[in-house]
Amino acid sequence: MKGNFPIDKFKGVRTPFYYYDSELLRNTLAAIKEEIGKHEHYHLHYAVKANANPKILKIIKEAGFGADCVSGGEIQACLDAGFPADEIVYAGVGKSDWEINLGLDAEIAYFNVESIAELEVINELAAAKGKTARVSFRINPNVGAHTHANITTGLAENKFGIAMEDMERVIQIAAGLEHVAFVGLHFHIGSQILEMEDFSTLCGRINQLQEKLEAQGIEVKNINVGGGLGIDYQHPVDHPIPDFKDYFDTYSQHLNLRPGQHLHFELGRAVVGQCGNLITRVLYVKQATTKQFAILDAGMTDLIRPALYQAYHEIENLSSDEELAVYDVVGPICESSDVFAKGYKLNRCHRGDLIVLRSAGAYGEIMASKYNCRELPVGYVTEDFAS
Repeated sequence: MKGNFPIDKFKGVRTPFYYYDSELLRNTLAAIKEEIGKHEHYHLHYAVKANANPKILKIIKEAGFGADCVSGGEIQACLDAGFPADEIVYAGVGKSDWEINLGLDAEIAYFNVESIAELEVINELAAAKGKTARVSFRINPNVGAHTHANITTGLAENKFGIAMEDMERVIQIAAGLEHVAFVGLHFHIGSQILEMEDFSTLCGRINQLQEKLEAQGIEVKNINVGGGLGIDYQHPVDHPIPDFKDYFDTYSQHLNLRPGQHLHFELGRAVVGQCGNLITRVLYVKQATTKQFAILDAGMTDLIRPALYQAYHEIENLSSDEELAVYDVVGPICESSDVFAKGYKLNRCHRGDLIVLRSAGAYGEIMASKYNCRELPVGYVTEDFAS
């Protein structure tokens, strides 16, 4: 073992693959349950888009949490994993008919609706089945978040949600439709947010919108604030579990919930990000004119975040305790952007060394592709190496 990795058992496994520390995942879920349990009417729906590995979904379902889905495929994956349908919520700016019908047939908790056009289609499809669809309206609060531009979702320029000025009109339209029932409001401002000020700003905006609706006698049963809480990519060993107390307390202190009103959260990265690791091998150490490369058998097809977001992942050589050397850590894909890190210090690398890229549990395996006709990486959990 080096750290929490059973490297002796890794040696016979084909790389690259994902390794999930299921003990850390369960500890993270327990930390969430402890903090969320301090607040009445708080609910968590795990954001499946972060990681839909069936073994991960099963552990989260067993912890008693619901699911936040953004596609019909995610809904089906959650149903297959045993999530109760009435604990599944469904968002997405482009829901197709078959996906809506799947949600209707399963009788999921509610749809987070993002446009009038979508509302009308849901009403039409529900009417064809003789059902009433529960809908929550995703409102774009025009709140910026301190995060990467590609993962902000709450600005007026983003494609997501209904503009604040259209909120009352949309609710009135819903009231006139026979096969939908308005049950709440939904918000989400982005991902990998570490400054609680962003969430308190969202709370202030929601408070204003609620007051406007109350002035018209409109009752809101559910408030869904999305997720967005980030993780510490720089220090994953020192901070394996996010500060959930600060996160939930921020909403408790700044959001003015009404008596009996329920508050829903959709955390994804904060739940699974630190438990996942990409395990790969060194194919070659290449000495160039001014630098040397550690060429891995994992690439951007296995973990695209560095290429897509310029994201940082802690990298460690599990096979070497030799002196540190500086490498550009790259993959085998036929793209110049297939780089995990430049000028990175690692214990001296050799062909066949096992390398880990930490904090890869969120948006790692789930975003893998078959570009260059590569096979998708397999995902293992701790129990798979227990024997």
